[in-house]
Amino acid sequence: MHPAELSPSTQDYLKTIWRLGEWEPERVTTTSLAARMGLAASTVSEALKKLTAQGLVTRPAYGVVELTEQGRDVAVHMVRRHRILEMFLATELGYAWDEIHDEAEVLEHAVTDRFIDRVDAKLGHPSEDPHGDAIPSRDGVVTPAPAVPLADVTHPEPVRVTRVSDESPETLRVLAEAGIRPGAVLRVLPGPARSATVRVRVAAGGTTPEAHLPGGGSRDSRDADLPGDSCSAAPDTRVPGGGSSAARHTRRPTGTAGTDAAGGEAVDLGILVAEAVWVQALTHAS
Repeated sequence: MHPAELSPSTQDYLKTIWRLGEWEPERVTTTSLAARMGLAASTVSEALKKLTAQGLVTRPAYGVVELTEQGRDVAVHMVRRHRILEMFLATELGYAWDEIHDEAEVLEHAVTDRFIDRVDAKLGHPSEDPHGDAIPSRDGVVTPAPAVPLADVTHPEPVRVTRVSDESPETLRVLAEAGIRPGAVLRVLPGPARSATVRVRVAAGGTTPEAHLPGGGSRDSRDADLPGDSCSAAPDTRVPGGGSSAARHTRRPTGTAGTDAAGGEAVDLGILVAEAVWVQALTHAS
């Protein structure tokens, strides 16, 4: 089944179900789907009945939602469209990275496969979007980099940012102001127990030479001010966009910069902001 045979609403449901499971290990539920889409649970339940009848989703347990093979194919097709369009908006039209998600949400339903292929070729067939998320190949293969949430890192070894969740424009603006983008090198600094923030030091110029950094920022690989090349946190294959636990400490994204004695920029990030940043050990970074 080609996505063009389905309504934009159906396309959005399938894409959102896939994205909910991309970086988070929990099973997708009616409740989590409703929360992500900003809809009433009753509305989502009715929609899921139709998707089930179309053979696009299954309901293996009460409240649980899973894509069928056909549903996954449509979802990944739409994700590919969305992320290629985000790259186009950022690199060719100068959109800021907190603007491209909503714009791509509209465009992805209006353009043709031929247009997407032309844009993909124009961009040089990028493997990631501006937020660091993997762009599926034409045959539906998705290859995300191993990563863990910054909020889960408790050791002092330097790590490199691989992706940032694009769910909150406000969070993206906070991170952009702090210089935290895919490719940035960070070190988690000691802080008080049960703190509502995570303090990190952002390496000056410590970014990878990748082309998915719209809106400025260094593109070189200088990270001599952050020695070390190991990360004790085990790489996680969870993938983007998951919601945060209600038990988390802060409800509003915050970021406060200061000067750290070791050099570089010290930044205090609210827990929800830190959860939106995914990192990997420098030994895993390309």
